[in-house]
Amino acid sequence: MLLLLRRATTLSARTLSARMARWGVVIVLLYVLVALLTPLLVQVGWLPDPNVGLDNPIYAPPSPAHWCGTDRLGRDVCVRTLSASGVALQVVVLALVVALVIGVPLGMVSGYLGGGVDRLLVLLMDTLYTLPVLLLSVVLAFLLGRGLPNAAAALCVVYIPQYFRVVRNQSAQVKAELYVEAAQSLGAGPAWILRRYLLRNVITSVPVLLTLNAADAVLVLGGLGFLGLGLPETIPEWGGDLQQALTALPTGIWWTALYPGLAMFVLVLGLSFLGEGLESWLSGSTAGSRAAQ
Repeated sequence: MLLLLRRATTLSARTLSARMARWGVVIVLLYVLVALLTPLLVQVGWLPDPNVGLDNPIYAPPSPAHWCGTDRLGRDVCVRTLSASGVALQVVVLALVVALVIGVPLGMVSGYLGGGVDRLLVLLMDTLYTLPVLLLSVVLAFLLGRGLPNAAAALCVVYIPQYFRVVRNQSAQVKAELYVEAAQSLGAGPAWILRRYLLRNVITSVPVLLTLNAADAVLVLGGLGFLGLGLPETIPEWGGDLQQALTALPTGIWWTALYPGLAMFVLVLGLSFLGEGLESWLSGSTAGSRAAQ
């Protein structure tokens, strides 16, 4: 009876994780589609320019002419919200890819070599890791200035220690395995071992961390924009639009804050669903393979 209950619980958990992963994929792909199509539709004139609102009434409520209303400059809130999707994805993808390219090799080298190199890198990365993510990104954004590359650089530095810590710990564990010691005794060099054994074992944890960090990075980017440290006002960005909507919100003008906030929330939810689903699926696959052995 207990075994049947355990199997039913495992099955329901796998079903839930699969559904979460599917919903996450659908949401993320929808945002990617919006990010790709919106600039094209603006260019051909099917959607208005997100930065131009001279001919529109300011703070117009949602209507057939402007589905999500207009903001304080008469700009279409719907188009700005859609355009901000592409901006957010560009910044987040650029930041996380660079963090991945830097953090994973550093973690592998540190975990494999050990010694003074490992202690120095661990000290540096732990120092960065102990700082709050938003605080560190705010300081870096303030020093670098506003702009898309600068915002991506600020986020990149924040997430490098997370990849380093995960990969370093796994690399140290793999280094102690018998097949790695056998390869070393047969004359295999560090580069071959890193590429052949360590990379294959540590890379499985990266997709989960990547999706969860992406959800967090969207919020951090929104926080930078809300504080006026993210992107220039000429670039549509959810956090910046929310900051501009604050002054009008007490007067009953809710639409300038609702739609950017809702767009940010749904994207973070989709990335979180995808990350949690991947984590559950990978955990189940690992447990199943161990049970089979």
